[in-house]
Amino acid sequence: MSVFQADVLAGRVALITGGGSGICKGIAEAYLAHGAKVCICGRSQERLDSAAADLREKTGGEVIGISCDVRQLDQVDNLVAATLKHFGKLDTLINGAAGNFLAPAAALRPKGFRTVIEIDLLGTFQVTRACFDALHQSGDGLVLNISATLQYHGTPMQIHASAAKAGIDALTRNLAVEWGPLGIRANAIAPGAIDDTEGMRKLAPGGLKQKFLKHIPLRRYGNIQEIADMAVFVRTSAAAYINGTILVVDGGHCVVAPGVSDFMPD
Repeated sequence: MSVFQADVLAGRVALITGGGSGICKGIAEAYLAHGAKVCICGRSQERLDSAAADLREKTGGEVIGISCDVRQLDQVDNLVAATLKHFGKLDTLINGAAGNFLAPAAALRPKGFRTVIEIDLLGTFQVTRACFDALHQSGDGLVLNISATLQYHGTPMQIHASAAKAGIDALTRNLAVEWGPLGIRANAIAPGAIDDTEGMRKLAPGGLKQKFLKHIPLRRYGNIQEIADMAVFVRTSAAAYINGTILVVDGGHCVVAPGVSDFMPD
């Protein structure tokens, strides 16, 4: 059962990049379940159609899926135009499109580094910029970026994703300052290790998943619903004064000092 009133997002229209799977699909489901209308986007129309059908069945909400490569500006412009044409407005943008893979820095080719930067950071900027007019006209716009916690440590084999997410954090804070006076808030959610996601399957395969638990004070992994609930909260009136904040949701992992895990109880 949700902690929020069923209609807490009634009248809201959200565009969610990366909304065809994983955390962002979970956010889309939570938004629909609480009364928002949603456009999800990703590169595969087939996956989006399947995700949209599943979301409609689960929530009864109004959702459309539009394919878009966030690296391609013409596709981004078409995405925003189509969303506005269908719903008539847009007041919420959730940037979740991302790419990642394991790669040691010495072996990572510039093309691979560039690809992640372009999807995560450039894509976030391009979609956000394309949504500016609509968010401004709504009078109560929200940009919510999905960041990460990789960049708060030195993370092996994640130099590309860490650089991209650090850029997203900076972008979030700058937007908060520049667009706040225009009625647009900008915040980010930085999920830690979230179970049953493609990220966990890629970045913590095999025995690594169990070993990593000792570094999380809560001794468990997060779940998609917890991130989705945070995304709903940021869009409610209770969060109306939260702007320029990176909301870390990681069970306390980021505040554990180096070496402390060895002395923490099992």
